[in-house]
Amino acid sequence: MRRLTLSLMTAAFVGASLTAAAFAQDKPVEWRFSHWVPPSHSMHVSALAWAESIKKASNGTIDIKIFPAQQLGKAFDHYNMARDGIVQIAHANPGYEPGRFAVMGAAELPFLVANAKDGSAAIDAWYRRYAGKEMADVYYCLTFVHDPATIHLTSKKVTTPADIKGMKIRPANATIARWITLMGGTNVQASAPEVRDVLAKGVAEAVMFPWGSIVLFGIDKVTKYHMDAAMYVTEQTWVINKAAYAALSAAQKKVIDDHCSSDWAYKIGAPWADMEAAGRPKIAAEAGHEVYKITPAQLAEWRKSAEPLMAEWEANVKKAGLDPKKVFDDLKAEMSKRNVAY
Repeated sequence: MRRLTLSLMTAAFVGASLTAAAFAQDKPVEWRFSHWVPPSHSMHVSALAWAESIKKASNGTIDIKIFPAQQLGKAFDHYNMARDGIVQIAHANPGYEPGRFAVMGAAELPFLVANAKDGSAAIDAWYRRYAGKEMADVYYCLTFVHDPATIHLTSKKVTTPADIKGMKIRPANATIARWITLMGGTNVQASAPEVRDVLAKGVAEAVMFPWGSIVLFGIDKVTKYHMDAAMYVTEQTWVINKAAYAALSAAQKKVIDDHCSSDWAYKIGAPWADMEAAGRPKIAAEAGHEVYKITPAQLAEWRKSAEPLMAEWEANVKKAGLDPKKVFDDLKAEMSKRNVAY
């Protein structure tokens, strides 16, 4: 037994030594990772843990510096920032760019995902089949989604799609923007950090947003009514500059690949989902706020109003040269596997 223990210890030591030796030959790199949420956001905390795990796994040869809160560029620009090498890693919201990512648009369809944690893993696993074509100008890392979100209003309640007509609303993404248009509303484009300002100034009357972020971005200071309905999720994607990835050694690339996975999509999405879910009771407890429910009949009206979005998504995927039925069947299969369908 003693000999076996010594043999195992020796093997472990030799293995660790060989790993260290392999990384010792690698050129150390320092990458910049830019995102646009504040440092207090759970995603920033998850990003720090992710970067630290990469540093440890690469024996210190990959050092990632994280720049939150739009320090290096506007939220709308982050995909292009990674593509163009302004940063090596960027947190992008594909829904900020209408028409650019047709396949990914499926994740934005209303009343699709009920569970953001396993939903993150499902959407990431599904999209990996298509990212190489749709995001060919970057190295795709991972995608996760926030907890199902709803509409928050400054001066009046809405209960049916007919109430949206004539309203000015800040949408969450391109698909939700189209939905607002179909219901007769007008879209006011603004990134998440800009939402409080556009509502405070009356440029918009409402926002589609997850619960916890309403509090985090101070939007609860300028809203009053909150419809208690899980309407949609928004995908968040981390992308890497292709040249930066290509310059890594084989060992370093494996470290990055191990951290660009559906398992990590879950790990990063889960704390965000918890943070967003915790926002609902906080808002409900605030003075001057009304969190209200809608009837099953009213919910059915909302769902019916969103039906044209599916046909439009299918048309966009066809234009991109793919079979929308196969793409959506793949998504449904991943969601069924993890039991996350609405």
